[in-house]
Amino acid sequence: MRVIARLIHLNGAPGIGKTSLARRYLDDHALALLLDIDAIRTSLGRWSEHAESKLAARDLALAMALAHLRGGHDVVLPQYLGRMEFIVALGDVAERSGAAFIEVLLDADRSVNVERFRSRRNELLDRADPHPQADVLDAAVDSAVSDACANLARVASQRPSVIRIRADDGLDETYAALMAAIDSAVD
Repeated sequence: MRVIARLIHLNGAPGIGKTSLARRYLDDHALALLLDIDAIRTSLGRWSEHAESKLAARDLALAMALAHLRGGHDVVLPQYLGRMEFIVALGDVAERSGAAFIEVLLDADRSVNVERFRSRRNELLDRADPHPQADVLDAAVDSAVSDACANLARVASQRPSVIRIRADDGLDETYAALMAAIDSAVD
């Protein structure tokens, strides 16, 4: 029986399937917390008018993660992070709470990344969901995905413990690979 809590950061290009995998993880792990920074941010009043809403959402996420991990429960954070500062802060939260920090980079072919980004963006627009990804113009999707992938490659090169998982296949296959990687990371 596992006794150590896990802070699992699912990183990858926007739309790659991080949140879907996180939700699947919750289905299998009682009291695990899906910590969606974009949902926290869009819950803040007039968030789109204030750039500091990004930092406020991240600070809230760190506090929530620390509290939940200290309670002995897993936290899954599906968030594209193309810079190191917040990843380092996540590692600090895991260390302070005595949790394992598992960094996962979901990767797919560029065409898959672009297709999934567009699909997610269209779903958000159809539902009129307030989300930063919905604000990306269709003409800018290719560029946004390319920039994200370049940032992810740079981050991964600085994080030797990151676990790379191919996400080209369906959710079931990717989830099985994720669970195998998580299990081997904490053994």
